[in-house]
Amino acid sequence: MCPQTPLPRFLSGFVTEQIIPPPAKYGGRHTVAMIPGDGIGPELMLHVKEVFRIACVPVDFEVVEVRSEDIEEDIRDAITAIRRNGVALKGNIETNHNLPSVNKSGNNALRTALDLYANVLHCQSLPGVQTRHQGIDLIIIRENTEGEYSNLEHESVSGVVESLKIITKKNSLRIAEYAFELARAKGRERITAVHKANIMKLGDGLFLQCCKEVASGFPDITFDSMIIDNTTMQLVSRPQQFDVMLMPNLYGNVVSNVCAGLVGGAGLPPGANYGRDYAVFETGTRNTGKSIANKNIANPTAMLLASCLMLDHLKLHDYAALIRSAIMVTMNEHRLHTRDIGGMGTTLDVVQGILQLIQVNSRFRGSE
Repeated sequence: MCPQTPLPRFLSGFVTEQIIPPPAKYGGRHTVAMIPGDGIGPELMLHVKEVFRIACVPVDFEVVEVRSEDIEEDIRDAITAIRRNGVALKGNIETNHNLPSVNKSGNNALRTALDLYANVLHCQSLPGVQTRHQGIDLIIIRENTEGEYSNLEHESVSGVVESLKIITKKNSLRIAEYAFELARAKGRERITAVHKANIMKLGDGLFLQCCKEVASGFPDITFDSMIIDNTTMQLVSRPQQFDVMLMPNLYGNVVSNVCAGLVGGAGLPPGANYGRDYAVFETGTRNTGKSIANKNIANPTAMLLASCLMLDHLKLHDYAALIRSAIMVTMNEHRLHTRDIGGMGTTLDVVQGILQLIQVNSRFRGSE
């Protein structure tokens, strides 16, 4: 009928369950954790639910609210839900930089607690979106658990802060192996490792050496490297030169946002976080969109495409293809755009256009 990874220190003691259950699936339906997050997240999740309902997607959501006023308990519940279900669709959780240092990032807590070590962002030019550059088709693979995001900093004496950047051989080899395996599976020809090993000779030097070591086992894929500052210049001048980009955590954050801007902005590319046991899908740039929340102007594309990545992960490929096709036709052929990409459409206008196409295509498929 249709229509086991150590927790961050600030969460240690809150989550004791270490058993990893299989992904939830009952009677042909999957259960997925949904974390609306802050800003535009809650309204976009409502649109995802409606799209799934109209497309008759066999997925049920376990919704977990994460509130800034009770973040430790809520993050604990979110981690438990993801461990129970294996998969999550997530909005961004606000990290207020004006709060004291004891207030850590909920997003970072999720990634480290669940060992979601690979962040993957595919940025490509869309024919219906006018941008300065065309012909962009690159994949960014970001190490997701260490680097400058290790939450290890302290004030040694008044006015002197030490912030530790952690790079390990184990995790560098792991993300490099992931990148080369993904590149081979996707038929990609070249991987560029992004680094600052000329200055951070030990930390970034280790990361770069691990990339070279893994590259030697993939002779079919060309490997090169580029310093991060040159990378950003090359991206805004000639982004078409890049194929797959591999980098540590902070550089990945910066480069992901640059690349999203090159193809139309934060409202377009979806993102995915993968670990050995769990997968969490979200918008590629992890923006809360707080300034445009509840104004019916947010671009729903990135979150809807993230839900399609989630469906592919669950091997519900036909449903993913149905929704993705409706999104692309709405954007590229019907030119129904929100303001961020030069249109006059509202969030609801775009979603309604997508829903109409899903209904038409569903009837067509049913008549075959």
